[in-house]
Amino acid sequence: MIEWLKKYLHLNMAAQGIVGINKRNISYILAHNERKFYPLVDNKILTKELAEKASIPTPKLLGKIEYHSQIYSTLQNIDCEKGFVIKPAQGSGGGGIMVITRKEGDNFFKAEGNPIDIKEMHYYVSNVLAGLYSLGGIRDTAMIEERIICHNMFDKIAYKGVPDLRIILFHGYPIMAMLRLPTRQSDGKANLHSGGLGVGLDIATGKTTYAMQDGQYITHHPDYDTELSALKIPNWRQTLEIIAGFRDIIPLKYLGIDMVVDQEKGASLLEANARPGIAIQIANKCGLEPRLKMISKLVENGYIHNTPEERVEFVMASLEANQ
Repeated sequence: MIEWLKKYLHLNMAAQGIVGINKRNISYILAHNERKFYPLVDNKILTKELAEKASIPTPKLLGKIEYHSQIYSTLQNIDCEKGFVIKPAQGSGGGGIMVITRKEGDNFFKAEGNPIDIKEMHYYVSNVLAGLYSLGGIRDTAMIEERIICHNMFDKIAYKGVPDLRIILFHGYPIMAMLRLPTRQSDGKANLHSGGLGVGLDIATGKTTYAMQDGQYITHHPDYDTELSALKIPNWRQTLEIIAGFRDIIPLKYLGIDMVVDQEKGASLLEANARPGIAIQIANKCGLEPRLKMISKLVENGYIHNTPEERVEFVMASLEANQ
């Protein structure tokens, strides 16, 4: 996918308004994100605490493990009625995430149905604490969250895993979005680099547009043969308004926000990313540059909207008019 992406960017950069890695880093991340605020998003526990204070929905934190001495007691006492997810608090790229659906005695069962005993769980958590999956390999904390029960619209487009929404937020305006879907190839993870799907979303309507896997455009899910176009994310406007509210709690101007859609609770925050990738442009067959310039012009002229609802209304109306 990486070589294909480089080729696409080289051939279409100017015509499509594509933002490449260097431009993203220099013109947007370095220019708009003060490094002192990175820990607020690099540490998922801190992000969750900020979201909860601002009444932004997020999966409940069931526990955290900071020291090896806490591993056995925490795993034995964890509430496993609906399952749970263990992840590194400072992980990146989806690494080190384990989804447990149920527990029987000392055996835990992963999403794909395979059992893992408590000794194996201890070894896995030890690796998390040692920083195996963390940014820069630093010592980490294992956080335990309630398991998301996906909205039933994903039943035939997400293979044994949790799909998520990636939205690019600039000065509090959600300007581009995609749906990331797990596949058999990606081992049930919504990770594009492992074979997951990136599906573009019309920001004005929440409907799916184009889909890609491994740098190739496709029309149907490879595991279910379900058509991927013209699906609609439920409660789309409300989801964007939740995301737009991040401007008020995290002082980083250029962000990637990852959300999940729970069957009962609706849209919930998974995490935020101060260095979101650029493949979202390929999934949408649309460059970020025109949208970033649109918001930059607003900010420069002092016309920025005050509330999340106003920012979402502006983006939806502006991008709908430009379709």
